Amino acid sequence: MAVLALVAVVGTTWLVLRARTWPEAVGLPTPEWTPAPSPSPSAAASPAVMSVHVLGAVASPGLVRLPVGGRVWDALMAAGGLTDQADPAELNLAAVLSDGCQIIVGTRAEPRGEVRAGLDGGPAAGGSTAVPAGGTIDLNSATAQQLETLPGVGPVTAAAILAWRSQHGRFTTVAELQEVDGIGPKTYAQLVPYVRV
Repeated sequence: MAVLALVAVVGTTWLVLRARTWPEAVGLPTPEWTPAPSPSPSAAASPAVMSVHVLGAVASPGLVRLPVGGRVWDALMAAGGLTDQADPAELNLAAVLSDGCQIIVGTRAEPRGEVRAGLDGGPAAGGSTAVPAGGTIDLNSATAQQLETLPGVGPVTAAAILAWRSQHGRFTTVAELQEVDGIGPKTYAQLVPYVRV
């Protein structure tokens, strides 16, 4: 009887333990991580640019394009850098430029450098250019006083223009200004927008 009782207790215990539920570790679904899409290069805003005309003693004179806020030094580097004859001492190399400016780099022989505003009257960096009140001046009828209103022309250059005109009769092209004593490439570039024949 004792053996039967022991078997009954062991069997009952085994059945109870077998029926008992044990907690199972249930894995929660792991969220899948997706990186945020990076903006494509075309979607990024392109920087605003401006055009600046560089003349004089630079390796590649002409029109250069710079980001808005560019400085005189940036424009000179975009034009290939200074030549061996360059003398930029009178230029403010740190001046901020505006669209349509013209930079003239002087030489050792003609050291005056200048930054000129565009013809639209926009501000120039570190200087301004006087524009004749009447727009352009006729080289064949201008007086000395009228010529002196031109950028880069003082009494001596005005007298030289009048002397050339009296020797040759009249100017047939604006380019003939380059034959006048004292008018080099820099001064000629300054005068071209303001004179006619």
